[in-house]
Amino acid sequence: MKIIVAIKQVPERDAQVRIGASGKWIEESDIQYALNESDAYALEEALQLKEKHGGEVIVVSAGPERVGQTIREALAKGADRAIHIDSADLGSLDALGVTRLLAAAIMPESPDLVLTGLQSDDLGLGQTGVILAELLGLPHASLILHVDASDASLKVKRELEEGWFQWIELPTPAVLTIQSGGNKLRYATLMGIKRAKTKEVRHVTAAELVAASAPVVVLEGIALPTKQRSTQILPGSPKEAAAALVEKLKFEVRVL
Repeated sequence: MKIIVAIKQVPERDAQVRIGASGKWIEESDIQYALNESDAYALEEALQLKEKHGGEVIVVSAGPERVGQTIREALAKGADRAIHIDSADLGSLDALGVTRLLAAAIMPESPDLVLTGLQSDDLGLGQTGVILAELLGLPHASLILHVDASDASLKVKRELEEGWFQWIELPTPAVLTIQSGGNKLRYATLMGIKRAKTKEVRHVTAAELVAASAPVVVLEGIALPTKQRSTQILPGSPKEAAAALVEKLKFEVRVL
């Protein structure tokens, strides 16, 4: 089974971000970067499928030279090889533009399965996997927590609203967007880090893959969220109020 995982390098979650001079993105010169969380779960799902069924796992990522660090992390965890789409001005592209690059790099590989994270930690659009399926002409499913694979089909577990789940079957090849939390993430071992240095990373430029085109969506500006406080009184008896509080902590705040 040949599995391709699209991964993205994003600012670390606890990074202290500042808006750049242009007002259209953050100042990138003084922050650290990491593998996008839901992409890490997509990679873990791919590695577990490889351990069960054999084959290879290929990671593909677009971005500047610094993305190589995140690619090496994926290789150290167990991916077999990688494709790095070199692009210093990825921020000028919208979701469709970036996904066109990914699709052009993935298509010649003819994979059995393509996995992406549900959404990125920086933009949070949740569009890459869905657009990728459309561009590749493949069936897809989103919000996936678990994948069972057979010779020509997949059985996947989807997370729905309010604690509900759904099992569906898809033919292969297919595209799946993976939800965080479905598996326990592995760490890169010392041996894995050493092996990553010898694994293939194929570099290709954005211009070699797709002709430049104007974005469909243009980001005009960003702003830091404003801090605000609000108070909500829960009606009913103490027992009813406690039950309502638990529901809010579980499904709205998501701390339980």
